[in-house]
Amino acid sequence: MNISPKLFKRIINLYPPYLGAGVKIEYVSEDWRELHVSMALRWYNRNAVGTHFGGSLYSMVDPHLMLLLIQLLGKDYLVWDKSADIDFVKASKKKVRSVIKITDDDLETIKRNTTNGDKYFAQFLIEIKDATDDVIARIEKVIYVRKKLRQT
Repeated sequence: MNISPKLFKRIINLYPPYLGAGVKIEYVSEDWRELHVSMALRWYNRNAVGTHFGGSLYSMVDPHLMLLLIQLLGKDYLVWDKSADIDFVKASKKKVRSVIKITDDDLETIKRNTTNGDKYFAQFLIEIKDATDDVIARIEKVIYVRKKLRQT
């Protein structure tokens, strides 16, 4: 997928599930290594007790690691979301945000573990925080990555 971070941000912000949940991509770095996402509490994304709905909290961080890694690794790699585990730490009515980063070490580890076409399960920890910097949720994401081997 050959797309600029700026265009990606525009497109993903128009994605109907994100519009419906009130999720907004605030920033995507030019090098595809960092993404900022936020969500304000609205009548349509709150739960029965008036705080952020857990499904919306998870959806705000769901596809981004996979999409960033696809851009960073290129067409020679298969990249899929494998699994996730979310720990709801604290309820909140405040605007929430998350910063998702992929480091040089993350990329080096992925490339080293997939050199021979082996599958690798890259693990990432993402935090969702509110406006006062309190942790609202922690998500452990596992991303399946495999280097495509050339057919001879």
